Amino acid sequence: MEYIKDTDSNKTRDIVYMSVFTAMISICSWISIPASIPFTLQTMGVFTTVGLLGGKRGTLTVLTYILLGAIGIPVFAGLTGGVSVLLGTTGGYIIGFLLSALLMWGIETIMGRNQIVLAFSMIAGLIVCYVFGTAWFMMIYTQHSGVIGLSTVLGLCVIPFIIPDLIKIGVALFLTNRLKKR
Repeated sequence: MEYIKDTDSNKTRDIVYMSVFTAMISICSWISIPASIPFTLQTMGVFTTVGLLGGKRGTLTVLTYILLGAIGIPVFAGLTGGVSVLLGTTGGYIIGFLLSALLMWGIETIMGRNQIVLAFSMIAGLIVCYVFGTAWFMMIYTQHSGVIGLSTVLGLCVIPFIIPDLIKIGVALFLTNRLKKR
């Protein structure tokens, strides 16, 4: 599979690729280990999508995934969907996927596309997802259950996921590199 360049004029092919990758992100979200923030393969799906489709199409694919979930199609972790998921404690991490994709697109636009830039943009995207998701978690949790400390939230929502997420980035980089050659 070759990287689809933004200059390609075949819109049908673009739609097909974006649909396939939307489904892939959904499937990655269903592979889940329950926790306060479910451990899923969503981040790997998001990073692989942007890595293979490029910033523009990758970001549109992530947005499509989120919109499908928002209208109630069960594409989120635990086969859930609906606005209530986005407005819940984990919703910030889902919105963070879109922010990650946008950041990766921006980095790609400024710095070009190679493995080092892609790895950097994935790590930066993960950090953005963590920051936004953690802030969102704290805000929603505080509204419904009372004040929670940053160290507690980091212990629940970030620290246990750092190593697995870095592994998922490694897998996404491997898949992107491998599939681009085909």
